[in-house]
This record gives sequence, structure tokens and C-alpha cells, in this order.
Amino acid sequence: MTRHKLNDLRVGENYSASELDSFVSSSDVVIISSNDSQLFSDPEREYKVVHQFNGFFEHSSENGEKYFRDKPAFLVEKV
Repeated sequence: MTRHKLNDLRVGENYSASELDSFVSSSDVVIISSNDSQLFSDPEREYKVVHQFNGFFEHSSENGEKYFRDKPAFLVEKV
């Protein structure tokens, strides 16, 4: 079943790379993939959302400070 215009991702659910691409393009989120830089190389490949984080820490190379980013981050793995 093809899903369109995802508003959110759910842990434990599978999504195609094209669905994830659409979601990322329309949302302020971070996707972390076990498939390295090839996440969007095959639009039909399925990924499972294995974890969701409400934010993350990021290090600034400009001033050496660490900042908490209050932005959803999703960990996905190839199915």
C-alpha cells in the first residue's frame, strides 16, 4: 500500500525510501540511516524506523560549543 504525504513516522513501521524522502522534504527532522549515504538511492527500498529521539547534541566547529537541537531524529535500518 502506497502512503502519501506522511505527517509523522512511527517506530516499528516500514517506509519506502521515496516516502522517507518526501517526509524529510516537508518536515524539520533528521534521519539517521544504517545504509550510509545510499538512503535515497533506491526509491523502493524499505526501511524500518527503529528509534525516535526528541533531539540531539551537535558540536559547533566554529566556537567549540555543544548545542542541544530540539528537532526530531529518526533511526532507520534497511529491511
